[in-house]
Amino acid sequence: MIRGADTVVTFEPHPQSVVAPGTEPRLLTTLEQKADLIAALGVDELVVIPFDSAFAARTAEDFIDHVLIERLQATHVSVGENFRFGHRAGGDADMLAADGRFETRVVPLLEVDGEVVSSSHIRGLILGGAVEYAGRLLGAPFTIAGNVVHGDERGRTLGYPTANLVPPEGYAVPGHGVYAARARTAAGEERVAAVNVGVRPMFVTGRGELIEAYLVDFEGDLYGTVLEIEFIKRLRDVRKFPGVEALVAQLHQDVELARRVLSSAQ
Repeated sequence: MIRGADTVVTFEPHPQSVVAPGTEPRLLTTLEQKADLIAALGVDELVVIPFDSAFAARTAEDFIDHVLIERLQATHVSVGENFRFGHRAGGDADMLAADGRFETRVVPLLEVDGEVVSSSHIRGLILGGAVEYAGRLLGAPFTIAGNVVHGDERGRTLGYPTANLVPPEGYAVPGHGVYAARARTAAGEERVAAVNVGVRPMFVTGRGELIEAYLVDFEGDLYGTVLEIEFIKRLRDVRKFPGVEALVAQLHQDVELARRVLSSAQ
């Protein structure tokens, strides 16, 4: 539906955060990530419509007349079969198809393994730690990007220094666990990574939930820079170890397994 289109229209923020604050779903991409993904599909133009209470009050007819026709001068419109728009979701794909001022293409819902591919289904997979299957439905690994912040530097004393990211507010984060991942620095370097998502049960830190990434064979200072993490596969649960030696031994196993997972994913 999107690949090769002249223009793609999206809304910011998520409409549900305006029409029903507090019930909006956790997002799968930032606006910047969405723009990059859409550009990679050969789209010429991305139109971002600010979604506020005034826009939410527009009727479906008003959306067609003043947004699609007047502002965008649309001649062809492509939507999914479950697309709804306008005040109280008063418009649908049939309404668009009935308008003779433009040609409407209604795209059937995509199914994989007999299941409809939807953002809610993918979100549930990610929250449950099933990042490998979520990546298959997304068409690319689920990715989180964030600023590297200072932690307790305890990993450094264990021989496994980590880059620490605070999970972005309002966005989906994989369920607590250890993951094989691919990390990409702001300088464009890519490294195999073993990533812990959780609250670090081995130590009492009071820092809350963190994403901690150990970048294999990396040397350098990442503080204050943006790090992208592509989650490839869940390796194990987060658990408490009887001592530091047992923890370090497990970290070694995690890193070696992450190497093998990423090697097979090439």
